[in-house]
Amino acid sequence: MDFSKVKMVVTDMDGTLLNSKHEVSPEFFTLFQKLKEQNIKFVAASGRQYLSIVEKLDAIKDDIIVVAENGAYIRKRDKEMLSTPLENGTISEVMDILKDTPNVHVVLCGKESAYIKGDSEIFKNKLKEYYSEFSIIEDLSTFNGEILKIALFHFESSEDHIYPLVKHLESKMKVKISGENWLDISSMNANKGYALEQLQQKYNISKQETMVFGDYNNDLEMLTKGHFSFAMENAHPDVIEIANFRTSSNDDNGVERILEQLVLSKTKSNTY
Repeated sequence: MDFSKVKMVVTDMDGTLLNSKHEVSPEFFTLFQKLKEQNIKFVAASGRQYLSIVEKLDAIKDDIIVVAENGAYIRKRDKEMLSTPLENGTISEVMDILKDTPNVHVVLCGKESAYIKGDSEIFKNKLKEYYSEFSIIEDLSTFNGEILKIALFHFESSEDHIYPLVKHLESKMKVKISGENWLDISSMNANKGYALEQLQQKYNISKQETMVFGDYNNDLEMLTKGHFSFAMENAHPDVIEIANFRTSSNDDNGVERILEQLVLSKTKSNTY
C-alpha cells in the first residue's frame, strides 16, 4: 500500500495506541521521530482528559496536537485551538435522568480538571488511569462551571446499562459509547470527526493525505475523515464496518505496524 502522500496521522489512545496495560510502546516513540523527520503531523485523539493524554506522551508532548474529551478540546502546547463546551442546563438534565439508577458513576469533564461525587473508592481508583486531575463535589447537579463533556461509567457495560437511559438525548446532544464501560455526552459538534475536520482545514490537509486509527464508537466520525482509516483487530464491529482497512490489535502493536509501512513509503518516495 502506498502511503507516500500521507501528511497527518491521527490515533485514538485506549484500545488503539495504548496496550491493555494502558502503555505506549517504546517502538512508537522511535517511529514518531521518523514521522517528525518527514514533517508528518501527529494527532492524539482521545476521550481522555488533556492532562492524561500528555502524561502518556510526555516525551513528545511539545511536538503533537492533542484532541481531548472526544473532540471537545484541541490544544497544541499552550495554545488552545478549539473548545466546545456543553450548553447550560445539560448537567442538571442528565443528573435528573440518572438519579434513580444505581451503579452509574458520573464525571464532569472540564479543561483542567474533572469532577466526581467521590462516594466510591473503587471508581475513584479506576478514574485515576484516565483523569490525572479531578476534584470531589458533594452534589454534581449544582455545578455551574464550564464543562466539555459528561462521562458516565458502569463497571459491567455502558452499552447495556447506560445507553438505553440517555439514548433519547441524541436529537440534541452527542451521545457516544466510548468504551466497554464508558459513555460520553457532549455538544453535537464535540466529536473527533469535527475536530479532525478543523485541523485538516487549518493545515490544508486532505482526506487522501490523512491516516486514522480507532477501535470504538467514539472514533466513527474521525474514521470517515481519513482515506487511510484503520480499525484495530480488537475494534467494535461498528468500527470494523466503517474503516477502510484493518490492522492487528493494540496488544500486537497494530498502529506501529502501519506506521513502519508509512515511514518506508515516505523513504522510498524521497529517494526517487
